[in-house]
Amino acid sequence: QAPDSFPPLRNEAAVHILRGRMKGIQGHCNSCYMDAALFSLFSCTSVLDSMLFKPFPLCDRNVQSILRDEIVNPLRKTGFVRARSVMHLREQLTEKGQCSSFTNAEKDPEEFLNLIMHQILGIEPLLKLQSGGQKEQDCYCYQIFMDKQEDLVVPDVQQLVEHSFLSSDLKLVEIPSCFIIQMPRFGKEYKMFSKIIPSLELDITDLLLDSPRECCVCGDVATLECS
Repeated sequence: QAPDSFPPLRNEAAVHILRGRMKGIQGHCNSCYMDAALFSLFSCTSVLDSMLFKPFPLCDRNVQSILRDEIVNPLRKTGFVRARSVMHLREQLTEKGQCSSFTNAEKDPEEFLNLIMHQILGIEPLLKLQSGGQKEQDCYCYQIFMDKQEDLVVPDVQQLVEHSFLSSDLKLVEIPSCFIIQMPRFGKEYKMFSKIIPSLELDITDLLLDSPRECCVCGDVATLECS
């Protein structure tokens, strides 16, 4: 355990601490979905550190302390989290979520995030989405769904998000404080993309609802949008 608080890893420190053998979060008993999600959320960013410290209305302090002291702080301090620590969290999620398979089965990351953010910590939804002028939807993360695109051989995240929003007629109602994006998931036999290039910055200008944008013809404020 690392009870002291450690900041997220950045630049050369991230490379030095996270690269090499026995680094990252140790996998065990179908924990890969949770390991990858936790690593992405906390290793190199502080945007969700409120999950570790803030006493939310429904907050379970035991789960919060396990997440902070047994997983996030050791990851930031030494670059390694042992499987036992993640299993400790999984056991608590099983107890709180009334779902016995959290300790042994593979889950969808969205199911894990909804349980820990909504039911256990009581965090407000991070995203507000609207589809085709219908009612707003609140959610904690966005999973990319899209048909096979022949022109996208090795896409980047920017392209995938734009294609997915366009095909689903989705818009962001407001700029999110945190935009958790789940890449396309497929089984061992078939993967739509062999590689996806991370976009270090994400331009959401065209994804925002009622966002003033420039006309690509005359340069004035646009009044029409062609998908």
